[in-house]
Amino acid sequence: MRLRQIEVFHAVYSSGSMTNAAALLNVSQPSVSKVLGYAEQQLGYRLFDRVKGKLVPTPEAHLLFQHVKLVYKDVDRLRHVATNIRDNRAGRIRVAGTPAFGLEVLPRAVASFQQTNPDVVFEIETLNLDELNGALLESRIDIGFALNAEPNPGIREQKLASGRFVVLAPDDGTFDDRSEMTIADLAEYPFIALHSRGPLERALFDYIGASKKELNIVAWTDPWHVAKSLVAFGSGLTIVDDITARSGVSGNVRRIPLRPALRFNVTALHFANAPLSIGARRFTKHMGTYLKEFLADG
Repeated sequence: MRLRQIEVFHAVYSSGSMTNAAALLNVSQPSVSKVLGYAEQQLGYRLFDRVKGKLVPTPEAHLLFQHVKLVYKDVDRLRHVATNIRDNRAGRIRVAGTPAFGLEVLPRAVASFQQTNPDVVFEIETLNLDELNGALLESRIDIGFALNAEPNPGIREQKLASGRFVVLAPDDGTFDDRSEMTIADLAEYPFIALHSRGPLERALFDYIGASKKELNIVAWTDPWHVAKSLVAFGSGLTIVDDITARSGVSGNVRRIPLRPALRFNVTALHFANAPLSIGARRFTKHMGTYLKEFLADG
């Protein structure tokens, strides 16, 4: 099948009629009928039967559509890529970070970079890791920043820094004598747990599981900043990455090293088949320097 035939078949199958398909494709109905007829002639079987005035997909059409929708998805992504390449003007850096970066690290890094590069315009997003990888593959963003990013086809990784997980406890004097805490220590207190969705959360989940200790979980939450707020308001203790722990308002919260140490990597991600612009490379280097200073005693 030719690409135009795939497009027409997809539109007719999805919309249920040639009239609707013609409207979706912004062409005439006879044009849709003609292309569909050529497709059926080339394939050697009918794709639709007309029953009581309505188009009904044949069994062959149902089977074919399962494969066509995958091809159509790739074509649609190609359109996005082409548009995003066109719109990516010089002097603009499109960047995204997972939620841990959004509250303080990424805004501060952008602001300090612009002090010496005032002509650079940024587009900034906060995305989860799957969304971030998709945006890179579609060329919707130039750089992504993530914690414990896992290998992904088509995405190149660059380690910028490393940090540690810490215990967050209320800063009310109760934990002033604590220079470190273990999972066994945490089992004595109400605990705020994080949903185990991404690689960072899974690392923490595995770490807690390996301790063989049962925690007194009083709440499950996502994102991690909510857990930090719950600690500040006295709901219990939690464990978070040190970027989250240090970001935003830290009043009423005390950071305590977790022992044995559990560490994470901070990674810059970009589309492997497209070189970064000079500005994007400079910002990535700037971000690495800023992160190392931010996590200096981590």
